Amino acid sequence: MKYPKEYLDEIKTRLKVSTVVSKSINLNKRGKEFVGLSPFKNEKTPSFTVNDEKAFYHCFSTGEHGNIFDFVMKIQNLKFGEAVKYLANLAGMKPYLFSKADEEREKKWKEYSSIYNLYVEFYHEEILKNEKNIVAREYLKKRNLSKQDVEKFKIGYVEENPSFFEKLKNEFDEKSLIESGLFYFDESKKKYVERFKDRIIFPINNISGKAIGLGGRIIKKKTYAAKYINSPETLFFKKGSNLYNLDFVRKLSNSIDEVYLVEGYMDVVGLSKNGIENVVANLGTSLTDKQILTLSQFFNEIIICFDGDESGYKAALRAAENSIKNLKPEKQISFLFLPEGEDPDSFVNIKGKTYFFDFSKQSKISIHQFIFDHYKKQTDENPSSLAIFEKTLRTIANSIKDEFIRKYVLEYFLEQISTYTPYSKMQNNQIYSKKAKSLKKTQTHFNESKFISQIELKEFSLLYIIMNNFDLFQKNINLIEDIKFFTNENRLVYEKVLNELRSKNILNLDNFSIDKQLVNKIYRFASIKHILNNSKKSDQKIFDLTEELKRDLKNYELESRIEELESKFSKDFSEKTFNELRELKKAQKIN
Repeated sequence: MKYPKEYLDEIKTRLKVSTVVSKSINLNKRGKEFVGLSPFKNEKTPSFTVNDEKAFYHCFSTGEHGNIFDFVMKIQNLKFGEAVKYLANLAGMKPYLFSKADEEREKKWKEYSSIYNLYVEFYHEEILKNEKNIVAREYLKKRNLSKQDVEKFKIGYVEENPSFFEKLKNEFDEKSLIESGLFYFDESKKKYVERFKDRIIFPINNISGKAIGLGGRIIKKKTYAAKYINSPETLFFKKGSNLYNLDFVRKLSNSIDEVYLVEGYMDVVGLSKNGIENVVANLGTSLTDKQILTLSQFFNEIIICFDGDESGYKAALRAAENSIKNLKPEKQISFLFLPEGEDPDSFVNIKGKTYFFDFSKQSKISIHQFIFDHYKKQTDENPSSLAIFEKTLRTIANSIKDEFIRKYVLEYFLEQISTYTPYSKMQNNQIYSKKAKSLKKTQTHFNESKFISQIELKEFSLLYIIMNNFDLFQKNINLIEDIKFFTNENRLVYEKVLNELRSKNILNLDNFSIDKQLVNKIYRFASIKHILNNSKKSDQKIFDLTEELKRDLKNYELESRIEELESKFSKDFSEKTFNELRELKKAQKIN
């Protein structure tokens, strides 16, 4: 028996050709294509190309050409049915089970698809050409939608007194029309009516680009009518398995790594008309596993951007708790929260494309950070509340299917939780107290130094000690070699002083080839001089203070690197990043 076309199309659209081919040969990116050595002929110069956008491979050496099914059949010497099973499994789809009903189902699909195609085309043409649709046209104008926007998304309008049901009855039986979900029987009127009457309609396509459902927005004020409705679920339309605009967006995945997930049809249309094309919308339901997994097939990062109100926040939280369990290495899920009262459409219309991208880059947070921050807000600083807090986060982390991601997210949660426990707070206070004492030893706060960074003041003190104990450090130069300075000016002074020490010269500041203002600045703001002037000076005292300042600079370097890696880890969940971060934190504790 033949596989249904819709089943084969879904396999093809879920799998990039490069994904399938790269399991057999090494591919390198070259522009929009991938190239590699031909698997059909021994060669030294790559002649084998893969084009994901056009969904084919081509071998210039042998002339071999085809799609993913052709490639698997040739490489693995499989029959077509075996290739289908292999690729379906690779795409995360269930094997197709043939039955006597298959032919009937295929027949129903063709009929269903034809009904939707005719319906969408008819009402799309109506909104474009029927000048009587004044209300609909005014609504689209108010939403700043051009004719090109309407045509791109095949937006339509079902008039107040539609009669398309009667027209379709000439081609299809009533049962098929009712099963499409486009019509229902009105008991009060004793006749079949159109579900989307008096609504702007947005076609919902399957991943292959075929209309399988509709979203409808009411444009006249009616107290009894819902603002948005969707087609009811049918044999061919499942809300939790589809995403609005996915059929278009998947084609962008060759050049774009991230996709925005928004709540509504108009958000997708609004962002698109402002030049932001990589956008899909869920269909008025909670985000499902299948929707996340489908998006992950094409994109490395999913940015969930819901409305900036309470319902948008609650929807985002549900999405986070549901989708975190499907996190995978090299895949990211982030959240972008808009200012209160804004939705993506209104926000980008006011602020523009560039501002939106900048805002997104600066404001998005990782899924695990969002979850942690949310539950932290619900937690009081008492043992019972903290216990519930930890238990909740452990449960969420343990729900993650991938063992590496599960391990790292749990460790992140526990590390963050530890900063809120009474014992850890006590430890932190002790550490802070030690640092404060160290600070008192090495720095006095001057009013005039308030615009100088803390690390710069540390560097001033270290340079002051060396420059004022020149003879001592000539004999012990090993103690001050390989110190890392962070400000360019101080690094220059340090290198000049070090050269003088190595040359066995006598340091003469009057002949010192450094800007005198900089030297004066060092002497003026080096707070260490107050300690030296007010304590008994000894070589050991000088060495101890020097080591203390060196340790401060080293800790600054560690803290900077840790901060950098924490930011990186929150995005990539890389094992390498995690291990490096752990080692640096160990070094920080030692220091």
